[in-house]
Amino acid sequence: MTEHDEDAWLGIDLGTQGVRAVVAASGGRLLGEGSAPLSSLRRGDRHEQDPQSWWPAVCVALGRARAAGADLGRVRGMAVDATSGTIALMDRGGRCRTPALMYDDGRASAEADQVNAVGERQWKKAGYRRMQRSWGLPKLRWLLDRHPRAGAEGWRLVHQNDVVNRALVGHDVPTDTSNALKTGADAAAVAWPEEVLAALDIAPGLLPGLVLPGTVIGSVCAAAAAESGLAEGTPVVAGMTDGCAAQLGSGATAVGSWNSVMGTTLVLKGVSRSLVRDPHGVVYSHRSPSGHWLPGGASSVGAGLIARDFPHADLDRLTAEAAPLLPTDLLRYPLVSPGERFPFAAPDARAFSSREPASPAEAFAALLQGAAYVERLCFDYLDHLGAPTDGAVVLTGGATRNPVWNQLRADVLQRPVTLPRHAQPALGMAVLAASTRDTLDEAAAAMVRPDHTLEPRSSVKTIHEERYLKLLDLLAERGWLPGAVAAHARERTAR
Repeated sequence: MTEHDEDAWLGIDLGTQGVRAVVAASGGRLLGEGSAPLSSLRRGDRHEQDPQSWWPAVCVALGRARAAGADLGRVRGMAVDATSGTIALMDRGGRCRTPALMYDDGRASAEADQVNAVGERQWKKAGYRRMQRSWGLPKLRWLLDRHPRAGAEGWRLVHQNDVVNRALVGHDVPTDTSNALKTGADAAAVAWPEEVLAALDIAPGLLPGLVLPGTVIGSVCAAAAAESGLAEGTPVVAGMTDGCAAQLGSGATAVGSWNSVMGTTLVLKGVSRSLVRDPHGVVYSHRSPSGHWLPGGASSVGAGLIARDFPHADLDRLTAEAAPLLPTDLLRYPLVSPGERFPFAAPDARAFSSREPASPAEAFAALLQGAAYVERLCFDYLDHLGAPTDGAVVLTGGATRNPVWNQLRADVLQRPVTLPRHAQPALGMAVLAASTRDTLDEAAAAMVRPDHTLEPRSSVKTIHEERYLKLLDLLAERGWLPGAVAAHARERTAR
């Protein structure tokens, strides 16, 4: 079989700022990709998006992928990922009746307290112990309080990728346990916690069915085929969150391996044989189609701050000016939005710097370094929980376009980091679709190709460690970082 004759697989990534579609061959060659923009509205703790914009954007992205050379008729299966914890309410006719409350929408504080009081035992069993206010279930309770007749009207909960999957197949679809995790789904049992939901006055009819990621949930209907250019009858596979999709797209599927995604925010995902339990509730574990668990967390630190702080800057020039300043003694905690979710839970956390920067280049250097220090703290926290952290580290996300930042992250972690050639969440969903034919590990090994590996520089090890420890002190002084976590990070640094 020639490469041209290989099966093709489609992955669709629903992000905050846009939709991306990737068609990949079984051997990993990209056959075509396309994208389309999305917009959202932020107001304080609120972050909303119009769910009716998702399907038209998917069709635009597919059209651009086809224009780039992808033959959508060759696609043997497809899967869609979405931002974690993004939900809305949909009516019987398939129209969303509320705005989508996005992954970091923080308005449901009181509802989170209610959810945690009622579901404490269930969340402890699930390993994360407590839900955060940005998670799906508190936001669902918030929506139902404002739409009390939702159940009587036949409305139902939908996650972001459920909306697109419904448009693809033409009828209601079950949701995957990955996107439903933050809405309370029991990933081990593949079931909703009925007693908890009843205590929260959430009727069973409001919830979709549950399936594991990688399950075929339908096929492309005639109407969707006409709008999208896909072949009618193309299998549609239950997807995952964008963080899990990025992990599959990075090739990090072996136990002990980790994918660190530095995009708008930082998402860290790994692989463990057993469920990792977190007494502080900031690490949660998705269930892999392979049967393993995928522990990880999502920080509010990330590259999203660059657009806000340096909106008109020449980033290549700014990077060149910042590079000689690294390591810098200007310590920064670069939060993109208020509140921190991982490596600690601190709803009152705000971005800070140890002093004023002397120049824009120094401010930029401190941003890059601060994000790298948070990444290191995430690994220290995972090690504190007993998660296996000794495997390969794969870097993906928009930040990997900056070579200085990549080397800085290797230096701060003091371990090799690998950058794949085409890693992105959409490719991860193509890998997941291909796993319906091969195993997940086989599909990832065949479709994800490494580009290069960066080795850490020992010459900067000591100075980074000194400044990392100073950042820990600043976090502990603010009451955000638990003492036991700080102590473990210091002990691990001293080894």
